Amino acid sequence: MIPMGTVNSDGGGVAKVSFATPRTFATTFKSDLKETLFPDDPFHDFNGKTLPEKAKKSIKYFVPVFQWLPRYTRKLFMYDLLAGVTIASLAIPQGISYAKLANIPPVIGLFFGNSKYLAVGTVASSSLIIAGAIEKRVHEADDPQLYLNLIFTATLISGVIQLILGVFRLGILVDFLSHSTITGFMGGTATIICLQQLKGIFGLKHFTTHTDVVSVIKAIFKYKHEVYIMLLSPKI
Repeated sequence: MIPMGTVNSDGGGVAKVSFATPRTFATTFKSDLKETLFPDDPFHDFNGKTLPEKAKKSIKYFVPVFQWLPRYTRKLFMYDLLAGVTIASLAIPQGISYAKLANIPPVIGLFFGNSKYLAVGTVASSSLIIAGAIEKRVHEADDPQLYLNLIFTATLISGVIQLILGVFRLGILVDFLSHSTITGFMGGTATIICLQQLKGIFGLKHFTTHTDVVSVIKAIFKYKHEVYIMLLSPKI
């Protein structure tokens, strides 16, 4: 039996193997933390730099505008203008419709974030989920101001959670969601959105706050007299 730390050599003897010195917990934790928060290692070229140069590089990393603004040209501005008009033509109607899904004033749907690579804003599923959760406590028609305040509070809490996930680079958790899960979520969201549009299609003034198929069908039959009124009313 060969002792730990040794191997057989070609000559049949025993040769010692040199193992690396185990890293301390502090060293391992520092390395893992740096890899999590700064995976692109922005401080690799700090060695040998003066303090002003280090400060300049740090500012450029944390505030990217100082990095690309000196090289910004009129040609790039025209590209950005075209991209901005294209995104606005899509994001503005989307924001208004998503606000209506959550039963909040349409102008609130126009407040969305920005990014260098994509349009950041709400989606139909989150609008429906937050509206369904809040309406279990208070309905928009009963107390609009309280309903709106609860929407803002829930949005703030969601933003804080997303900020924490972003700081600790926990987006990797999405890799644990299977393709079937993502497909089911997207299909379920599309179904819920279609069901919620039946209120406007049939001209119903009253509707269920639930999003399941059974509750929606029950609401349509319960308030079917409103459908008749809408069909029989004279068109202006």
